[in-house]
Amino acid sequence: MVVTLLLPLTVAMSAVGWGQGLMAPISPQRLSARRAAAVDGAAPTAGIQFYDGVWEPNVPEVKLTRSRDGENGVATFFFDEPSFFNFELEDDVPKDFITAMKMIDEEGTLTTPKVNARFVNGQPKTIEARVELVSPAEWDRFLRFMGRYAEANGLGFNKA
Repeated sequence: MVVTLLLPLTVAMSAVGWGQGLMAPISPQRLSARRAAAVDGAAPTAGIQFYDGVWEPNVPEVKLTRSRDGENGVATFFFDEPSFFNFELEDDVPKDFITAMKMIDEEGTLTTPKVNARFVNGQPKTIEARVELVSPAEWDRFLRFMGRYAEANGLGFNKA
């Protein structure tokens, strides 16, 4: 049997009734500062990249699923209209393919190649990335990253 835990990281996820959240939404002021930092290339203490050196300022919705024995789990990230879908100038759009999602913090980099884009009427709308956690050590490492990511992005833990 699989136990599912949902971590709403954005207002949208909480608003659609996914249950009580474990993380508070990011404020508009904090999001503006993060977007400016992403454009300026400033490195956050913990962040996500789809392209090398380009920090993703949009905070994803995250769904965590873990087996009852705690041996493995899956984290699924949902990015609604990631920043690289919203460039004003065509020259600013990255020319490379997305090959992975990188989660970077002071301990190093967690990487998943399982990244998919969803299109509506031929236009990119969302990115879904899946991180498979196959051991308790990987689960613990992922949770440490998420704690740092929450802190770096002005999110807070709330009891569900």
